[in-house]
Amino acid sequence: MAACATRPEPETAMYGLIGKFAATPGARDRLSAILLTGLRDMPGCLSYVVANDPADPDALWITEAWDSPESHRASLALPSVQAAIAEGRPLIAGMQRIAETQPVGGHGLTGA
Repeated sequence: MAACATRPEPETAMYGLIGKFAATPGARDRLSAILLTGLRDMPGCLSYVVANDPADPDALWITEAWDSPESHRASLALPSVQAAIAEGRPLIAGMQRIAETQPVGGHGLTGA
């Protein structure tokens, strides 16, 4: 069986985040669409997944993988990300940072 993942060297360690958003009641689909609009042209973003929580009709899980923490921080200043934040903010009832992670590989992740 062929391997699907690679393990980056320590000096190229990736940066990850897992978060949970609570949308205002009934706004989850609209919020997820907004979160997905600003995904192109984010330098250093290796993966950004928005997923519905099947147990909570208002919850979204966001799983991110970046080539570095600096790339993640820089993304927050991008015009597309700023626009998504401004549009989505009224639809967010709460946010929870679940974990910072250090991805080691996976399908689609080549380790920057």
